[in-house]
Amino acid sequence: MLTVKNEPKKGMMENVMEQFNKAANHIELHPNIRKILSITNNEIVVNFPVKMDDGSVEVFRGYRVQHNNALGPYKGGLRYHPTVDIDAARALAMWMTWKTSLAGLPYGGGKGGIQIDPKKYSTSELERITRRFTYALADNIGPEHDIPAPDVNTNSQTMAWIADTYMSTCPPAERSANQHVVTGKPTESGGLEGRDRATGFGVYLTIKFWANKNNIDLKGKKYIVQGFGNVGYWVSYFLEKEGAILVAVQDAFSSIENQEGINVDSLFKHIQQTGSVSQFENTIEIEKDNFFKTECDICIPAALGNQITEENAGDIKAKLIAEGANGPTTTEAEKILLENNVTIIPDILCNSGGVIGSYFEWLQNRNGELWQLDEVMLKLEKKIKESFEKVYDYSKKENIDFRTAAYCIAIKRIEKAYIQRGIFP
Repeated sequence: MLTVKNEPKKGMMENVMEQFNKAANHIELHPNIRKILSITNNEIVVNFPVKMDDGSVEVFRGYRVQHNNALGPYKGGLRYHPTVDIDAARALAMWMTWKTSLAGLPYGGGKGGIQIDPKKYSTSELERITRRFTYALADNIGPEHDIPAPDVNTNSQTMAWIADTYMSTCPPAERSANQHVVTGKPTESGGLEGRDRATGFGVYLTIKFWANKNNIDLKGKKYIVQGFGNVGYWVSYFLEKEGAILVAVQDAFSSIENQEGINVDSLFKHIQQTGSVSQFENTIEIEKDNFFKTECDICIPAALGNQITEENAGDIKAKLIAEGANGPTTTEAEKILLENNVTIIPDILCNSGGVIGSYFEWLQNRNGELWQLDEVMLKLEKKIKESFEKVYDYSKKENIDFRTAAYCIAIKRIEKAYIQRGIFP
């Protein structure tokens, strides 16, 4: 009798390395450059004490991983979540390197955060935690060195605290010149008009471009969204305007469905009032494990990594998966999906609107300019369309899936930079 050995589940770093090696093999990446790109440049781990509202002291652990800066300063978000660890930070930093390269930006990749559940802390405690984390990172971040941005459970307020703390450590004459140490700030503090919707808008655009290539009308098409935060809301907002129908949503607390359609703005207001999609009007609660079984045309994972696995990939009814989150699909799941003729718009293309918007904000601050919303949205659409066309054409030419095509394009650009510059000394 055959005994099936249960292999341990792969972590995010194992997934990203498998994706990297697949593309590196396809383009016959130079072995020396493969060695360089397979490891991170720097890994910063900081433990720092913070006084709580009740006078007690807690010690927190924070991370910042800088993967590669061959194309420019490290760029990537900071997340506050219990799952943050060095392995996750490494994988996310590597994904940022590919993402910024694919988008044609003058950036490398970095990522980090704090291992924390922010819901357990008051606003004043979160401010002190953020400021102390910024101080602990010290010279490891900077507007021309490493530029953080919002990610899971962080927002424009978090970035404002980081910017203020960082600028406070600079000589007075240099403070205003360092405003672009972070992106994703409030508009009143140097933020970009439209940065809040940039990631979701980009996800929507890649879906629209894919539909146009396949002569598909989005009107009447049903879609499901995992995670209804900033990304999930905005992609749903723009898809609804196209006539697409939101039929199911899942958050950390609940999964809801209505095949007749869920109103996006009404659901958003409900979440603002209650903190969850749970008990939203005219919807039924469905089992968490049944979410990806929902009848739909488009599936948008916009929460955390490793959500679509080999256990649930075969249940997905959608013919298109648009990765609003970073690393939501495991490599084993992807093999199943591709065999089932499901198209996947990979994260490094699909959700690149956020980092492109961050680049625009960085430029705005650097040059002392103010960009209008309509100007930002046009620039975003132009940049994302360029990336989509490159990936689409390369995948057709090489007869490979979108993810491998995106990786090949991104890695080739970095390889070229190393060949041109050489290795010091």
